[in-house]
Amino acid sequence: MTPPKNQKLFTIGCRCGRLANRLIIFANFIALAEEQGDRVINYTFHSYADLFEATRTNIHCAYPVPQRKSWLDRIPGVGAIIRTTRIFYHITRYTSVLIDRFPVFGRKVVTLRQTKGQFITYLDGPDVQEKIRPAKIVFVYDWRFRAPNLVQKHSDKIRAYFQPLGTLEKASREAVEPLRRNADIVIGVHVRHGDYRGWRGGKYFYPVECYAAWMRDLARQFPGRRVSFLVCSDERRNAGEFPGLTIGFGTKSPVSDLFALSRCDYIIGTKSTFPQWASFYGGKPLLQILDRNASVKVEDFRVCYLDWD
Repeated sequence: MTPPKNQKLFTIGCRCGRLANRLIIFANFIALAEEQGDRVINYTFHSYADLFEATRTNIHCAYPVPQRKSWLDRIPGVGAIIRTTRIFYHITRYTSVLIDRFPVFGRKVVTLRQTKGQFITYLDGPDVQEKIRPAKIVFVYDWRFRAPNLVQKHSDKIRAYFQPLGTLEKASREAVEPLRRNADIVIGVHVRHGDYRGWRGGKYFYPVECYAAWMRDLARQFPGRRVSFLVCSDERRNAGEFPGLTIGFGTKSPVSDLFALSRCDYIIGTKSTFPQWASFYGGKPLLQILDRNASVKVEDFRVCYLDWD
């Protein structure tokens, strides 16, 4: 297939948090590339590349997936060294900064930054489109780039690209299946503690008792139906913390937990990209709870298309 005449290469040069954050920015640029007939490479994803079928032997973490494996992946040990040292990421990062400061290639090679004064920079918006229109290579050096309409439009291809390894998919399935055998509805619950004790002054750190109360409220909103809950947390949990509820627990692997949540019928959690990705990947309604005094209502759940704050 002949590439479009004005095809661009987007290369992501800014590492942004952990797995879910990097999935979200990657997915948004994949959506843009799919819409416009462009390509993406993402060396910031090397930390997690071995967890996904499309990237584990794809040294450039490229989209679309190359038809041929790179010689860097064909020579034993070379790909592993590149991923471990992150040398390609460092080169991309510093090049992004230099091109931003010294645009020696004019508008053919540019660094894309967030639009000043805007909390979210929309990739299909006029500011970005004007910036990248004449470019052949676009270095991406920021985090809050989104294209929710394109993500929704190309969601099937994005999900296919991020299919996890078989072992991880199996673990996620085995976490949910026992609950589903004895319930009509399975609700995934993401309890994030850990770093949230201090992040933003603990604003989104909620005691387990709050989650248990929200879960009981939700169960009552499905009269006559059996409701069970899959609890995934970054700290050890036990059934005694959730009295009166039918509970199962995650897989002890954050990656498998992410995809286990995506298999549930509904998802609740605090402000976090982790449940956002699970909602998108599974196409399942999510409620992000932004206040410990909030009430939970089934009608407030929405599928996330990776543009939420």
